[in-house]
Amino acid sequence: MFDVDKVQMRPALTGKRCRFTAVPMDGTGKMVLTLLLCLCASFTPTSATILRGVRDLGVAAVCSPSPCLNGGSCITEFSRFSSFQCVCPAGYSGRFCQLDYAATEIPTVSEDENHDWLYDFFDVIDKCDPNPCQNNGRCESQGDTFKCICPVPFTGKKCQAVINFCRNMRCGNGECVMTTKPPYYECKCNAPFQPPTCIRASVCSPSPCLNGGACITEVSRFSTFQCVCPAGYSGRFCQLGTQDCFEGDGSTYDGLTSETEDGEDCLHWNSQFVLDKAANAITEYQEDERLGEHNYCRNPDGDTKPWCFVKRNGKLFWSYCKVRPCTGSSSGTVSPTVSEVPDEPADPVKPKPTSLTPAEFATCGKSQPSRFTPRIYGGKKSVPGAHPWQVSLQVRPPGFQTTFSHICGGTLIQPCWVLTAAHCITNPNAPMRVVLGRVDLFKDELTTQIVDVEQAIVHENYRETALSLHNDLALLKLKDVNGKCTSETKFVRTACLAEEQLPDATECTISGWGATPKSSYSRQLLDAKVLLIPQQRCSADSSYGSRLDDSMICAGHMRGGTDACQGDSGGPLVCEKNGIHFLYGVVSWGDSCGKMNKPGIYARVTKFTDWINSKIQA
Repeated sequence: MFDVDKVQMRPALTGKRCRFTAVPMDGTGKMVLTLLLCLCASFTPTSATILRGVRDLGVAAVCSPSPCLNGGSCITEFSRFSSFQCVCPAGYSGRFCQLDYAATEIPTVSEDENHDWLYDFFDVIDKCDPNPCQNNGRCESQGDTFKCICPVPFTGKKCQAVINFCRNMRCGNGECVMTTKPPYYECKCNAPFQPPTCIRASVCSPSPCLNGGACITEVSRFSTFQCVCPAGYSGRFCQLGTQDCFEGDGSTYDGLTSETEDGEDCLHWNSQFVLDKAANAITEYQEDERLGEHNYCRNPDGDTKPWCFVKRNGKLFWSYCKVRPCTGSSSGTVSPTVSEVPDEPADPVKPKPTSLTPAEFATCGKSQPSRFTPRIYGGKKSVPGAHPWQVSLQVRPPGFQTTFSHICGGTLIQPCWVLTAAHCITNPNAPMRVVLGRVDLFKDELTTQIVDVEQAIVHENYRETALSLHNDLALLKLKDVNGKCTSETKFVRTACLAEEQLPDATECTISGWGATPKSSYSRQLLDAKVLLIPQQRCSADSSYGSRLDDSMICAGHMRGGTDACQGDSGGPLVCEKNGIHFLYGVVSWGDSCGKMNKPGIYARVTKFTDWINSKIQA
């Protein structure tokens, strides 16, 4: 059998941190094999490390000194950095020639029982195999960790981010855009200002007019010009021909329109201002072939028509473009622009009943899939139909005929029921209504349904303290109109109620217009990804401590960030499982917004399913 004495006679293997472990191998309990585990030890006091523990197997040298016992020869496998093979003499076997079959007592040891599997860890000890560095980064192994040497313009621990070359660049009368070639940025100038800095103006020289348009200088104003277009062309630069139109929803549109319905100039898709928070701003906008280093209107996300990003007062917005549908083409649900939310509720659109019409709201949790990559513009634009259960809760003071104001979010869970936060119901007697199917709060979209609230039911154990909100849940019963409250469309659907706990670190989605009791809100629907955080982490003294109870869950990012600002009070925290979206939380409270170690706190829906069902069925 394995001769322990032979091993103990080797001083290179008896460092002060080595230990011997006897393992029963013959089924009788007799110790016939002793397995040597070196924890953070070396073969000699000054040699390179081979084993640094089973958890942390670092490699600095192979076959020097030889790990092979009983006269075995160590052969390096050059195809793999940390691999070797012991060629054993007659009578010995095992990964290290440690099994002595020349002994008088020969154990019966199967291949699975000889513990050779333990040494397979040698094959994965290289922290750089496989290479964790992205974007062609070069990996350097540093014991139990690694370092990525990133090529320009990439940075970050895994070369996953891009250096913001636009940060200190001033583009005068233009915008800084990211490019894929050195110097990785460029100033795109507004005509008639000229590159490279967009400070110097040169009117009509060269001419910015396209397609044979004539450039005329307006002498009364410096840097002002006008393009006189030939027949068949239009636009500020005569860039639009008679065929510049879009079919259907415009998802295939590749024209040259770069102006919004309100006359604003579109930002470039590779603008640093647009891609400021993208994980990989220099390349990710190119994942969609319709986007690129231009500012032409596109519809990459399945919206109703082409759109683009614009900059207003230093903030990023998006808007539909001034591009017409082709003759005879249905342009989808084109939204006329209005200045405010309509005053009076609109009757729900009722489909004509037919024998082929399926039952409305027969299924829950189905959303309109997005073709847009959320890594680029997530949190800046929400796709119509992506959150069809999203509700805008609006109120107006009792006795006043003012317009309704958005105060909170909510979630449609039944055709006549909305779930929201109890703290949103400040006055149960105030006129309330919900708006569904809307992305822009200030546009009268044809997808919109507006329904009055008949009754607000606040959880009887709802409790406010100076530091937290407990059992923060309320139900809104919607008013029945002609036998129904809402109509199911691809823009208005119900979310399923979560009934079971989800694992920590599950990625979920929050959506809303960013309304909280202490903040203003966006006019356009936003969304963001958050992670479910272990309760014990949020209950730590550095986070929320004893302020949490089992009616709450914690989600967001412990490092902080703006994700928590994307949702509304009362809005949904939705988690997807097997293509079905489940309402897992209701936005409740938090310490500030996006603060480190202070993620968002949500009412735990799974704790209240019995209460919800009892109120709906009452």
